[in-house]
Amino acid sequence: MPNVKVVDMAGKEVGSMQLSEKVFGAEVKKAVLHAAVRAYLLNQRQGTQSALTRAEVSGGGIKPYRQKGTGRARQGSTRAPQWTHGGVVFAPKPRSYRTDLNKKTRRKALFGALSDKVNENALVVIDQITATEYKTRVMADMLHAVGFEKKALVVLAEKNDMVYKSLSNIAGVKVAYANTINTYDVLNCNLLVAAKGAVEQIEEVYAS
Repeated sequence: MPNVKVVDMAGKEVGSMQLSEKVFGAEVKKAVLHAAVRAYLLNQRQGTQSALTRAEVSGGGIKPYRQKGTGRARQGSTRAPQWTHGGVVFAPKPRSYRTDLNKKTRRKALFGALSDKVNENALVVIDQITATEYKTRVMADMLHAVGFEKKALVVLAEKNDMVYKSLSNIAGVKVAYANTINTYDVLNCNLLVAAKGAVEQIEEVYAS
């Protein structure tokens, strides 16, 4: 079973934690991760793109000039695609990009992403992430103490507005709860910072 050290908010080691082999020691399959990330990104799309075809652009009902004798190429409408202000060929229309993954594949992808962070020593477990006031500086100091550089995903065990809002002010930091993490966010961060309680919740839900 994977084993990680547990630190406090100052970055000092206060203990260790044995992780679930099923959740944090799973095989990393690139094809499964790719499918999960693709599905997540597609589902973020609104699908509201829209452009007008030549049939939908106003005007252009009259032939711009006579068919023969001008020396120019024949034209039937000023709204044909080759004209300025003409319609768009195969114009995109609103559509749904919704795609689904089955539960088993979603879980395999999440386990693989979490295991990848453990393999890369990019998982930091903090005994407690707390705050008594809205102070971004306190959270920034905590992150820098555990090795934060570019992107970090902080996973909390329970709702705490002071912690959430203080962390949200820091560029490159995304905050999630144990029941809202997803494969994309885990893979998209350089450092995964999780409260010990959050890790226990993840294992309780997924390892059973």
